[in-house]
Amino acid sequence: MLNFRRLNKRYFYTMKAQLLPEIETFLLCPTPEGWIEQAKLKENESILLIDHANCEKKAAFTALNLIVRYTELGDLQYKLSRLAREELRHFEKVAAIMKRRDILYAYLEAAHYAKRLRHHLRKPEQERLIDTLIIAAFIEARSCERFYRVAPYVDEELSTFYLSLLKSEGRHYQDYLALAAQYSPTPIDERVTFFAEIEKEAILTPDDEFRFHSGATA
Repeated sequence: MLNFRRLNKRYFYTMKAQLLPEIETFLLCPTPEGWIEQAKLKENESILLIDHANCEKKAAFTALNLIVRYTELGDLQYKLSRLAREELRHFEKVAAIMKRRDILYAYLEAAHYAKRLRHHLRKPEQERLIDTLIIAAFIEARSCERFYRVAPYVDEELSTFYLSLLKSEGRHYQDYLALAAQYSPTPIDERVTFFAEIEKEAILTPDDEFRFHSGATA
């Protein structure tokens, strides 16, 4: 019989060696320890799963919205249609876990994280597209880092599930960043640096409610 804990541990260290150094360089700070302590609490399990499901739906919506809005961009159409399908499959998997645990959907107000990033979207159409793609890259990278951070502290089923998401979340961050570079008429480095600081501030700002993308609760 397979030892899932041993497999998870092996996968954990493999992903740390292969993927996390790049993402930890891209992000300017790790997830606060205060958030991890909140995520470890059994009473927050339902909130974490419900908000995770919501995040997967929103990620699919973001990709689909870009496909509808920018029909003339062929590579964007192809990459984001695949990404949207993958996000919806992730949503279905979260929903299945919730069903097995008798966790019912309940209204959860979204974290302020994405709003803090999108507050800085530029208004001209092309610049807005580039900013949207860069912001999406940061959200995917933070999701990947957060799954990695919380995986050692949850039960076997959730740990296995979260670790299984690392590769796809990492690829999504890379796809969004590559599309931003492809469609920008100028190098995106300065804008990436700008949003890296905004993302750091967003993730370190205390929040009143625990959510998947919240900072440590105040």
